[in-house]
Amino acid sequence: MGLLDRLSVLLGLKKKEVHVLCLGLDNSGKTTIINKLKPSNAQSQNILPTIGFSIEKFKSSSLSFTVFDMSGQGRYRNLWEHYYKEGQAIIFVVDSSDRLRMVVAKEELDTLLNHPDIKHRRIPILFFANKMDLRDAVTSVKVSQLLCLENIKDKPWHICASDAIKGEGLQEGVDWLQGTSQNTVLKRLLKKI
Repeated sequence: MGLLDRLSVLLGLKKKEVHVLCLGLDNSGKTTIINKLKPSNAQSQNILPTIGFSIEKFKSSSLSFTVFDMSGQGRYRNLWEHYYKEGQAIIFVVDSSDRLRMVVAKEELDTLLNHPDIKHRRIPILFFANKMDLRDAVTSVKVSQLLCLENIKDKPWHICASDAIKGEGLQEGVDWLQGTSQNTVLKRLLKKI
């Protein structure tokens, strides 16, 4: 990247692309969240479970996101690690109404955080405590406690209560991720100048 390119990014004149991994157990709402983040004319009417992974692209005011929607089915979770090196941010989606599987979500999160390609990186993690509209849903504070998020000290993280079907809570999360990603990009660029 040349100096003019760096300067244009610093001044916000050029969009920076961010590679985001969208992870979580199956049926947590990952694909629905990604679908809601796309422009309305690009949204799909029928959401099907992701097999393997899919790639989606969308833009915010100053960032261009490439999102890798990774299947959360048990037999596909081992594929996640093949994309960790390319990931610049993580969206981790939790079904806040599924208390029984919260333990499995925590185990998968712990495995992710301890992976060599993630462990020593200050990669931002956005948590969506999804399905808040359901009667059995626990609060985002309770999800945070169940996942022991307070123990994550070496990475910026944020949790948002969300209802992916209605789109509630999603913009707050994207705004946080955008701000965090811009700060990370700016810090990296300033080190290179």
